[in-house]
Amino acid sequence: MNSRRTFVIHSAVGLGLIGSGLAVQAQAMVAETDPQAAAIGYKADTTKVDKKKYPKHEASQNCANCALYKKVSDKAGGCTIFAGKQVASTGWCSAWVKA
Repeated sequence: MNSRRTFVIHSAVGLGLIGSGLAVQAQAMVAETDPQAAAIGYKADTTKVDKKKYPKHEASQNCANCALYKKVSDKAGGCTIFAGKQVASTGWCSAWVKA
Protein backbone atom coordinates (compact mmCIF):
# COMPACT_ATOMS: atom_id res chain seq x y z
CA MET A 1 0.00 0.00 0.00
CA ASN A 2 2.80 2.39 0.88
CA SER A 3 4.59 1.90 -2.46
CA ARG A 4 1.34 2.54 -4.35
CA ARG A 5 0.79 5.79 -2.42
CA THR A 6 4.37 6.85 -3.15
CA PHE A 7 3.86 6.10 -6.86
CA VAL A 8 0.67 8.17 -7.01
CA ILE A 9 2.28 11.11 -5.22
CA HIS A 10 5.38 11.05 -7.44
CA SER A 11 3.23 10.76 -10.56
CA ALA A 12 1.16 13.78 -9.55
CA VAL A 13 4.27 15.84 -8.81
CA GLY A 14 5.85 14.79 -12.11
CA LEU A 15 2.79 15.74 -14.11
CA GLY A 16 2.67 19.07 -12.31
CA LEU A 17 6.26 19.80 -13.26
CA ILE A 18 5.65 18.86 -16.88
CA GLY A 19 2.56 21.07 -16.96
CA SER A 20 4.40 24.04 -15.52
CA GLY A 21 7.14 23.70 -18.16
CA LEU A 22 4.56 23.74 -20.92
CA ALA A 23 2.96 26.84 -19.44
CA VAL A 24 6.24 28.74 -19.72
CA GLN A 25 6.54 27.88 -23.40
CA ALA A 26 2.91 28.81 -24.08
CA GLN A 27 3.21 32.39 -22.82
CA ALA A 28 1.87 35.11 -25.09
CA MET A 29 4.24 37.33 -27.04
CA VAL A 30 4.51 40.99 -26.11
CA ALA A 31 2.83 43.21 -28.71
CA GLU A 32 4.65 46.34 -29.84
CA THR A 33 1.38 48.20 -29.15
CA ASP A 34 1.28 47.07 -25.50
CA PRO A 35 1.45 50.31 -23.45
CA GLN A 36 4.47 49.13 -21.45
CA ALA A 37 6.26 47.95 -24.61
CA ALA A 38 5.53 51.17 -26.46
CA ALA A 39 6.78 53.24 -23.51
CA ILE A 40 10.24 51.69 -23.77
CA GLY A 41 10.33 51.45 -27.57
CA TYR A 42 10.03 47.66 -27.89
CA LYS A 43 10.23 46.38 -31.45
CA ALA A 44 10.08 42.68 -32.35
CA ASP A 45 12.72 43.37 -35.02
CA THR A 46 15.78 45.36 -33.92
CA THR A 47 16.27 46.65 -37.49
CA LYS A 48 12.94 48.53 -37.22
CA VAL A 49 13.96 50.70 -34.22
CA ASP A 50 13.53 54.46 -34.78
CA LYS A 51 17.14 55.72 -35.01
CA LYS A 52 16.12 59.33 -34.33
CA LYS A 53 14.19 58.46 -31.18
CA TYR A 54 16.84 55.98 -29.92
CA PRO A 55 20.22 57.23 -31.20
CA LYS A 56 22.18 54.92 -28.86
CA HIS A 57 20.61 51.81 -30.44
CA GLU A 58 23.04 49.65 -32.42
CA ALA A 59 22.06 47.01 -34.98
CA SER A 60 23.97 44.34 -33.03
CA GLN A 61 21.75 44.83 -29.96
CA ASN A 62 18.79 42.46 -29.63
CA CYS A 63 16.83 40.67 -26.93
CA ALA A 64 18.87 37.46 -27.36
CA ASN A 65 22.06 39.24 -26.23
CA CYS A 66 20.41 41.28 -23.44
CA ALA A 67 21.08 40.52 -19.77
CA LEU A 68 17.31 40.71 -19.05
CA TYR A 69 16.48 37.92 -21.53
CA LYS A 70 15.94 34.23 -20.73
CA LYS A 71 15.91 32.00 -23.80
CA VAL A 72 12.91 29.68 -24.21
CA SER A 73 13.40 28.85 -27.91
CA ASP A 74 15.47 30.12 -30.83
CA LYS A 75 12.77 32.66 -31.65
CA ALA A 76 11.58 33.89 -28.24
CA GLY A 77 12.19 34.06 -24.54
CA GLY A 78 11.22 35.68 -21.29
CA CYS A 79 12.19 39.16 -20.19
CA THR A 80 12.26 40.53 -16.65
CA ILE A 81 10.58 43.72 -17.96
CA PHE A 82 7.54 41.84 -19.30
CA ALA A 83 6.61 39.29 -16.63
CA GLY A 84 4.41 36.49 -17.96
CA LYS A 85 5.06 37.31 -21.63
CA GLN A 86 7.74 36.52 -24.16
CA VAL A 87 9.75 38.79 -26.43
CA ALA A 88 11.23 38.02 -29.83
CA SER A 89 14.90 37.05 -29.73
CA THR A 90 15.42 39.52 -32.58
CA GLY A 91 13.63 42.31 -30.68
CA TRP A 92 14.96 45.35 -28.84
CA CYS A 93 13.86 47.97 -26.31
CA SER A 94 15.50 50.92 -24.57
CA ALA A 95 16.06 48.80 -21.44
CA TRP A 96 18.61 46.66 -23.35
CA VAL A 97 21.65 45.77 -21.22
CA LYS A 98 24.71 43.94 -22.55
CA ALA A 99 24.78 40.34 -21.32
